[in-house]
Amino acid sequence: MTVGVAILGSTGSIGTCALRVLERHPDRFRVVALTSHTSVDTLARQAAAVGAPFHGSVTADGPDCLVEAATHPEADIVINAVVGAVGLEATLAALEAGKRVALANKESLVMAGELVLRAAARGGGEILPIDSEHSAVLQCISGHRAAVARLILTASGGPFRDWPADRVRGATVAEALRHPTWRMGRKITVDSATLANKALEVIEAHFLFGLAYDAIDAVVHPQSIVHGFVEFVDGSILAQMGYPSMELPILYALTHPDRVPDSGVRRYDPVAAGALTFEPVRPEAFPTFALGVAAGRAGGTAPAVFNAANEVAVAAFLTGRITFGRIPELIDRALSAHATERAESLDAVTLADRWARAHTEAATAP
Repeated sequence: MTVGVAILGSTGSIGTCALRVLERHPDRFRVVALTSHTSVDTLARQAAAVGAPFHGSVTADGPDCLVEAATHPEADIVINAVVGAVGLEATLAALEAGKRVALANKESLVMAGELVLRAAARGGGEILPIDSEHSAVLQCISGHRAAVARLILTASGGPFRDWPADRVRGATVAEALRHPTWRMGRKITVDSATLANKALEVIEAHFLFGLAYDAIDAVVHPQSIVHGFVEFVDGSILAQMGYPSMELPILYALTHPDRVPDSGVRRYDPVAAGALTFEPVRPEAFPTFALGVAAGRAGGTAPAVFNAANEVAVAAFLTGRITFGRIPELIDRALSAHATERAESLDAVTLADRWARAHTEAATAP
């Protein structure tokens, strides 16, 4: 009996990667639903190729297609690879329906971590991370969750890892999109360049693994071979390693707690890989990281405001309306102006998200 899989965001980098993984395991999985944002023709070709009984585009069919795919009766696993806040309702709906959610949509936990955990508890759903860093942690703590003392997430450092702070602030769009190790969509590539991505992952880790922010660190690791460290109460540290590829964490989220053979993943060769180095995050060059972690510590609606302000600021940068250096400035302005409230309902989170978007849009208007 094969497992039904729905992929939200199937035409993006994570979605196409997931389809490659699934194609190698037709005896285990079948694709039952696909969604895209704007790539209608590509989506139709994908659906025809895999024989998916449902496919929908947010642009052509509206955002409800995400929830429809996430709750599809034949879907046992939902891969949420949607970028942005639009993925939150689908995550909640899938968990309420008792699905396993293989989560790449960072915004779901960042905006509404408590609501997501409650939805999983109510519906019997399960959250498995696809991000390579959180997958690394999950693989290391299997069977030892109670003994975890500290997590260390790794960051490549992006294209500006060794740039002086003044030069970083003046970076161009082309420079920000030139990631040294990963191939991703434009928005997440800019997030990697500002290290907003790593701040989002720290907040995610807080909810995924139930650790305080003081027990979650981040270091820069330019080779992107070590994806995460877990320190246990006795001082022992385990690390998960592998060449940069989203295929392994996707496969692990699909098969957890089991492992299945897969010939498509590149094997790690320590001699060929060479030396592994680690550096601290430089706050003067990457202020967005500290802003995101501070929002996570503040809790309530602050993470939703951080996420929304960042999304608007990144979009403005990509369209040439603001400079790279203004991204953290706009996020800081939104967080400073926002009166943080408890994120007790989807309405509260949505209102904070809308307020932050409007506030930041106004600040980026010509």
